[in-house]
Amino acid sequence: MASVVLKNLKKVYDNDVTAVQNVNLEVADGEFIVLVGPSGCGKSTTLRMVAGLEDITEGDLFIGDRRCNDVAPKDRDIAMVFQSYALYPHMTVRDNIAFSLKLRKVPKDEINRRVDEAAEILGITEYLDRKPKALSGGQRQRVAIGRAIVREPKVLLMDEPLSNLDAKLRNQMRAEIIKLRKRINATFMYVTHDQTEAMTLGDRIVIMQKGGFVNQIGTPQELYNCPVNLFVAGFIGAPQMNFFNDAKLGIRDGRYFASIKGKDFELSELHQKALKAKDQKPCDIVAGIRPDHVVLGEGGLTGTVEVTEMMGSSLHLHTDCQGDDIVMIVSTVGLDQGLINGTTKTVSFNFPAELLQIFDKETGNNLVWYDEASAKANHPVCAKY
Repeated sequence: MASVVLKNLKKVYDNDVTAVQNVNLEVADGEFIVLVGPSGCGKSTTLRMVAGLEDITEGDLFIGDRRCNDVAPKDRDIAMVFQSYALYPHMTVRDNIAFSLKLRKVPKDEINRRVDEAAEILGITEYLDRKPKALSGGQRQRVAIGRAIVREPKVLLMDEPLSNLDAKLRNQMRAEIIKLRKRINATFMYVTHDQTEAMTLGDRIVIMQKGGFVNQIGTPQELYNCPVNLFVAGFIGAPQMNFFNDAKLGIRDGRYFASIKGKDFELSELHQKALKAKDQKPCDIVAGIRPDHVVLGEGGLTGTVEVTEMMGSSLHLHTDCQGDDIVMIVSTVGLDQGLINGTTKTVSFNFPAELLQIFDKETGNNLVWYDEASAKANHPVCAKY
């Protein structure tokens, strides 16, 4: 295993398009890090610079203690799994997996040992004599992973390896990758646009935005509970976070409160501490709340039911609350039949004030969790209180 360090890594193409903008990241030895973001945000380009498939315009890349900006890909002790399986169709599974070892002139006995071991780990031993055309998509992806791990690399790079699979196979392969991580000694860097993959696989997640900027680096729990800005809050979570776009932050008797649709919510002690530490003045805000934190009940806000989505054990209720789209996830156990069959048109709902997220309407930054110092250092993490 080896650590991977990116220092002010930047990629600019010949047509002056900046794909990656001053990325700073330290991946610990043996860590599983996931780069996630929308298409065109630079996550695959970042991975390709680590692999040596793209030149680095500015900045430094270290794998272990070695600066690797000008080191050839074959000498970086890394392996990469691509979105396309890139298997040789005329070779058997065994020959595909063994190909890189044969090029290195590894002894035949050692090749057989490594191939058999990789096949056993990935559950493809019975397919070793088949050719790729006789395999399913999931089996082909296992072969592609086997071809990478048989080299026993210090760093294993994966570029959207599950995107060509259907939903059921993706779920299965996610579990296989988690098992694989426990059985081999490697540092993982994984690229995906699927937030579910990111949340289930990563020790930490790097959220990138178009233009090659890093928005936030943190554990799945930190990103879900402590988003540093509106982009992260809206990107992580399915359904995405609800936003009240015309809320206000006020102070009464030395206590901060959020005014939402004419109702005041006194904020939690954590909110109070963070806002006082920043000497936050009253301002216009966007207030956010997760759909699974919204509960039906009188005494709160009112919404007009527009769409209901039956998910089996729960109902996704889409409402219009004075111009803002608010989604809530409610259990179907004991739920009013009018909501299930669509005859109920108006609901009252509430939510705990301590679970509110508050964002500056002008900057989009979270007034509690945005850490200005880490953002300026191009290594944005949430503030700690």
